[in-house]
Amino acid sequence: MTTAIGGGDRADARRNRARVMTAAGDAFAEQGLDVPLGEIARRAGVGAGTVYRHFPSKQVLLEAVFVHQLNDLIASGERRAAQPDPTEAFFGFLLDIVGTTARRGHLCAIVAAADGSWPRPLLTAAVQRFRQVLAALLRAAQRAGGVRADVGPEDVASLTVGCDSMITARGDRAAGLRLVRLTLDSLRPPGAVTERGVFRDLPGPRREGAVAGCEECGTPFAVRPTGRPGRYCGATCRQRARRRRLADGGAGAGAGIGGTAVPPPR
Repeated sequence: MTTAIGGGDRADARRNRARVMTAAGDAFAEQGLDVPLGEIARRAGVGAGTVYRHFPSKQVLLEAVFVHQLNDLIASGERRAAQPDPTEAFFGFLLDIVGTTARRGHLCAIVAAADGSWPRPLLTAAVQRFRQVLAALLRAAQRAGGVRADVGPEDVASLTVGCDSMITARGDRAAGLRLVRLTLDSLRPPGAVTERGVFRDLPGPRREGAVAGCEECGTPFAVRPTGRPGRYCGATCRQRARRRRLADGGAGAGAGIGGTAVPPPR
């Protein structure tokens, strides 16, 4: 069997690009958009020349990172749309957005609006696809009677920015998520019954058949009437939350930006 000439080089190039993207996403989340490309190259374990070959400027790299993160959210929304309950699908997607933007800082402003300092076509297209998925989930939940009829996609996108700040500002993820759930619950129609909803609070004694929402992904799960209250839907989310706490080193929150616009790179 023969190997195509240059095939190994192309595979190495793809791996290097992926490493740079991952390193850049982490660096932007931790240090802001002013982090130098040399630091990103160091984190990725490649030379500065490799970074520049794939991304000729900081703005090109930022766009690629933001598009990748938005595409992950779009895929999450499309998976949610296949759920049988449109209302749970919509609120679950909102938790996906808040969880992602809380960890990725500047992405929350991109979710809220395409900033005028970023007129690049790939990012503009990704924002448009994201908004289409969000609008479709919202309309389906409204048709099912689970969301107020006077709420629009722009309202929801702006609300998620504020919810991001609740998690980053509190330092206690569980407490922040509770505030997020209470805030997002305001999107429900007045008097709506939320017995099966993700944001169901459980005051008083727990009872058989009660439902709670996973603190990591928002997925509903049955609450045991006895024993220690559950916080996660399963071992995967429990381990993911533990890894994030270890990665954070016990520190509180990252630097969220609330509703401020993302500054253009320097």
